[in-house]
Amino acid sequence: MSPIEAKNKIESLTAELKQHNYNYYVLAMPTIADFDFDKKLEELSALEKQFPEFADPDSPTQKVGGDITKDFVTVRHRWPMLSLGNTYNEQELLDFDQRIRKAIGDNFEYVCELKFDGLSMSLTYENGLLVRAVTRGDGVQGDDVTTNVRTIHTIPKKLRSGNYPAEFEIRGEVFMHLKAFERLNNERIDAGEVPYANPRNFASGTIKMQDSSEVARRPLDCFLYFLYTERQIFKTHWESLEAVKSWGFQVNDQSRLCSTIDDVFAFISHWDKARFDLSYDIDGIVIKVNSYAQQQELGFTAKSPRWAIAYKYKAEQVQTELLAVTYQVGRTGAVTPVANLKPVLLAGTTVKRATLHNADEIEKRLMLHEHDWVFVEKGGEIIPKIIAVNLDKRSPGAKPVKYVTHCPVCGTQLIRKEGEAASYCPNDEGCRPQIVGKMQHFISRRAMNIDGLGDETIETLYQHKFISRISDIYELKNHAEDLKKMERFGEKSINNMLDGIEKSKEMPFEKVLFGLGIRYVGETVARKLAVHFKNVDSLASASFDELIAAEEIGERIALSILEYFSDEKHKEEIAKLKAQGLQFVTVEKEVKLASEKLSGQTFIISGTFEKSRDELKDIIEQNGGKILSSISAKLNFVVAGDNMGPSKLEKAQKLNIPIISDEELFKMLE
Repeated sequence: MSPIEAKNKIESLTAELKQHNYNYYVLAMPTIADFDFDKKLEELSALEKQFPEFADPDSPTQKVGGDITKDFVTVRHRWPMLSLGNTYNEQELLDFDQRIRKAIGDNFEYVCELKFDGLSMSLTYENGLLVRAVTRGDGVQGDDVTTNVRTIHTIPKKLRSGNYPAEFEIRGEVFMHLKAFERLNNERIDAGEVPYANPRNFASGTIKMQDSSEVARRPLDCFLYFLYTERQIFKTHWESLEAVKSWGFQVNDQSRLCSTIDDVFAFISHWDKARFDLSYDIDGIVIKVNSYAQQQELGFTAKSPRWAIAYKYKAEQVQTELLAVTYQVGRTGAVTPVANLKPVLLAGTTVKRATLHNADEIEKRLMLHEHDWVFVEKGGEIIPKIIAVNLDKRSPGAKPVKYVTHCPVCGTQLIRKEGEAASYCPNDEGCRPQIVGKMQHFISRRAMNIDGLGDETIETLYQHKFISRISDIYELKNHAEDLKKMERFGEKSINNMLDGIEKSKEMPFEKVLFGLGIRYVGETVARKLAVHFKNVDSLASASFDELIAAEEIGERIALSILEYFSDEKHKEEIAKLKAQGLQFVTVEKEVKLASEKLSGQTFIISGTFEKSRDELKDIIEQNGGKILSSISAKLNFVVAGDNMGPSKLEKAQKLNIPIISDEELFKMLE
């Protein structure tokens, strides 16, 4: 391949893979199979190695995330991040328009923009490179979250060529698309974790995480909407928006240039209904005077600019009758109550159900009674929520709604652990939604990713008694002839399914561990456990102290793991999966020794550091040291960072084990 051909191919593959990443991570709507994506990524990686001069610094082949941020540094804003004045009614907007006209006359334009319900962010670029990302904070200063913001696919780390200043600041909103939020929240629910209330909270919580590799796994997006430069290079806000688009920034396409206040009202009216068709939340419309000279003339109050205002939509609320409360059982056994409502139109859709979360929501906050009339709202929520009860319409003699005491599917008495909001059905081996849900989780893309086997197929195979537990999936090859007799099971689909099942045996230990569906052991926790314990036998035999010695494993997760492996049926299941050839051992990468300065020395790493703990572990092992899984008399050193667990600290001090910093570790290598 000639250099010119290589350059063109690298550019086209880079653009294509960036788009696929965006579709997958941000929109949660992949348009390419994982296998095909991986092949294209391999092709791009090979070309970049052969022709490094054409590689994009922001290439999809580059590692995303992985840095640990102990504390977010506070940074003073060069230009204060002021908030906008708000209004909820047209008269106040007319008053705003009149104030503008009195100050600058009638010759001006407005720019109307959607008001995204996200997290305000300020980005600084120098010579086309992203050098700093800072949150709003108190408007005067905010937190430096550059490492995390670099993981957002739609924020350019390096600008394409353009007529941009050597240094500038651009501001926007970090947010999460609704489908991605719903998918991630369902994953939290499946793992027995408390779901986030809305996408804004999820985005805000994500951007302040310490581990940027975890931020990279959560699909954030960003729209940019305001440019700051030392010297004004554009005459109008509209002109600047068009320019920053050409520099490579994502600017929302729904903005409009308006000549009159009537045009503004028309824009507001249109999006009052159309906002429910968007893939993300908006909570209003921002109106700005277009001319920068006129903005300067209008000036600022102490809190907000006089040349802009936000018109906020009221959260739509309706009243309807509660028909009944039903209960759903998830794969972890969590029992979730759902309010079944008399159908009512809300936010452009017909609402028939609303979440009730748990027993406390029913019996303490709402104090629901049978056939109550309830107020339902969908503002910022994916699933409609009951806000309150209309007590004036409560029927005399209506009975309070009582949360069920037994599983609505299998009849087993529910349990509720101290300190937890949810109630659980403990019959995980005999409760249909738990049995089917566990198998569906096991085959899912994020777990074993079994091609040719989907949720509906699992349901069908369970109903026809081909499978009743995960290990049965690997016995389906013995029932190929019987499967052919079933409706919609052709020879080709059966072969694809069996091939996918066989191929899944190559999936690494961390994926198998996540697929087992242990409560609170999500994707990240499974990976940490696989790295720490190396194999399932070590994990299964680990004590409580040994479990909490692992990175990010707290008391709740440790107790859940102990409970899981204390069940003989779970041990039998793992033995069957082992016999089928699944991976229950972490494949160790070969360690190339840099020196033997730490030979014969044993270490445990605890807390947070400037480097990641995995990097410190690699440094120790590359210099002949060994990492232990728990604190004991055999341990030589504890490498302690910030926020070291108090129980580990106490145990190390009792055993008189030296506690050193990472700096002291590096001195040992000098």
